[in-house]
Amino acid sequence: MPYVIACGDEGVQLNQGTRLGFVGAGFRLEHFTEVVQALKKTFNEDIVIASNDENDWVKKSLDLQEWDQVNASMQQHIEALADREGLLFAGHLPFTDPKPLKHGVKGHMVRPHGVHVANKICFTLGGGEQKYNLGCYVISAEWLAVADPKIAKEVIQSQVDFYTVLAKKPLQIVFEEKGLLGEEVAAKNRAVLESFGITLAAA
Repeated sequence: MPYVIACGDEGVQLNQGTRLGFVGAGFRLEHFTEVVQALKKTFNEDIVIASNDENDWVKKSLDLQEWDQVNASMQQHIEALADREGLLFAGHLPFTDPKPLKHGVKGHMVRPHGVHVANKICFTLGGGEQKYNLGCYVISAEWLAVADPKIAKEVIQSQVDFYTVLAKKPLQIVFEEKGLLGEEVAAKNRAVLESFGITLAAA
């Protein structure tokens, strides 16, 4: 099952592939090059990347108005990002039945059009998203223990800030610690998050 960088939008569902959630699938996310290097060091295998329909981060970043424009632009930009960062581009996740993409990925968008329903941020610590939850924005934290702490904090905080604004309310923090990386790696990543002040009690 490939590890797939995809947006942490609560509507993104992978039926095949394990999601590593990054806002906008890493598009114009500052320090994303360093993040990819840390992910490759952590997982030691090829990593896949996918774009998706109705991406709010891309819409805001490119100052676009129409979702058709956003969808087409994201697909082009994520394919270019894959080339630049040495990732495998799977394709685009649409609002349809689960769609088979390249590199063993299958998935789709499952939230209502134009609506966000998540009330939590889930940080994955031990090997990507293990169980899909429509109530959660997903942020990958598997790489934190091998990254520069200053860069890691900026990357995490910018995503938390964006999802909080998108949700228009404080978001509950949850941790997902299961995964193939194991408990020891998950604990190290959790310790980094907690050093940033991100804990289960935080909103």
